[in-house]
Amino acid sequence: MNRKKILVTGGAGFIGSHLCERLLNEGNEVICLDNYFTGSKDNIIHLMNNPYFEVVRHDVVHPFHIDVDEIYNLACPASPVHYQYNAIKTIKTSVMGAINMLGLAKRLKAKVLQASTSEVYGDPNVHPQPESYWGNVNPIGIRSCYDEGKRCAETLFVDYHRQNGVRAKLVRIFNTYGPHMNPNDGRVVSNFIVQALKGEDITIYGDGNQTRSFQYVDDLVEAMIRMMATEDSFIGPVNTGNPGEFTMLELATLVLELTGSKSKLVFQPLPSDDPRQRKPDITLAKEKLGWEPKIQLREGLITTIKYFDEVLKK
Repeated sequence: MNRKKILVTGGAGFIGSHLCERLLNEGNEVICLDNYFTGSKDNIIHLMNNPYFEVVRHDVVHPFHIDVDEIYNLACPASPVHYQYNAIKTIKTSVMGAINMLGLAKRLKAKVLQASTSEVYGDPNVHPQPESYWGNVNPIGIRSCYDEGKRCAETLFVDYHRQNGVRAKLVRIFNTYGPHMNPNDGRVVSNFIVQALKGEDITIYGDGNQTRSFQYVDDLVEAMIRMMATEDSFIGPVNTGNPGEFTMLELATLVLELTGSKSKLVFQPLPSDDPRQRKPDITLAKEKLGWEPKIQLREGLITTIKYFDEVLKK
């Protein structure tokens, strides 16, 4: 068997932990790199007994040296609560982290995949959003540290590919949910579920008619692995998300139904620069990766609610 040695930055995070598990299950050796700012050892503790799994506490803002075949660069806080906590640190993580991982990939001639985001589209004027859309981003808003950090990281990946022949890959991740989400991360799915399970008021920002598209984490991991396996000449970016579009009111109603909660809906002002619509055009993912999401929102929410129910009982 051809066992690959794979580095996953942000490997103890929500998405990273699922990716590590999948890569291990496929027979690879995995090095999980994390500084635990938003990641958690609880997300990877079940992997610790695997002799092919290694954990390193490290911040990608600083260079890291290791011999690997592939790099998945996921390190960066991804929820507004966390990335706005230290905006300068967030943009440094995106930009310096990309530079350090690209430099490593260049030296090793390794493949490197960047976990970019639908936030590069900002508050979009085009709907749904294709990869060709350049976005509508406020460069000086409270979300800019994340949005512009990820946009700059994409620029770096493309330029390292053009100038140095780095085997780069870009995926733009739309709203993702599932087990291992942080209960306090401020994202809408975790917020609604935790509030419903606790019997607290469910907080809806704005009038609740803004939309999002939600993909289950297993679907995303599948897309990332397929993207990594594409030919070197194809770097993306590729949208990875579920084109099913739901308003915040529809999501809240479904969470209430599935939890059996008696929580009430309360409305708060919409945060600055919060996008009104978000829906991926996944035509390119279907064409290049043979991929589209398989898990529908109701099915994924049932699994996620079960996870949060167990976490809250601890």
